[in-house]
Amino acid sequence: MVSAPLTAGDGKERVRLWLRLLRATRLIEAELRERLKAEFDTTLPRFDVMAALDRAPDGMMMSELSRFLLVSNGNVTGIVDRLVSDGLVARTARDGDRRAFIVRLTEAGTSQFKAMAAAHGRWIDAMLADVDPQEAAHLAGTLRTFQSKWEGGH
Repeated sequence: MVSAPLTAGDGKERVRLWLRLLRATRLIEAELRERLKAEFDTTLPRFDVMAALDRAPDGMMMSELSRFLLVSNGNVTGIVDRLVSDGLVARTARDGDRRAFIVRLTEAGTSQFKAMAAAHGRWIDAMLADVDPQEAAHLAGTLRTFQSKWEGGH
């Protein structure tokens, strides 16, 4: 298959795509923030931390968690501190090193996260109901390709 040569309009279309992706993301995030607050009295950053920890049943080091979430250690520390206070996350020193902590969901945290994740899934499904499942899979695959290129440092 031969690609058509790039034109000046191609760059504009990519900018339009970026702006549409950004707008869609912001609208969906705003709605998720409202629903998480209303239904679970929680925040999206807390949900994100719990989601990351749910994927790592053996726990994660704080630095891993920060890298995974693409936020600073300071941001994660504050959220984890509050989750620990609420009994949803446990923090333990790694191999006796008092400076390196592993965090993991507690049983209560896992239970609460499962309820939030189920609702989150329903909300996203409803918000994107007009997107054909095959088109959603295609778009997700395309974005995954870009992500792997960017994360690889290329």
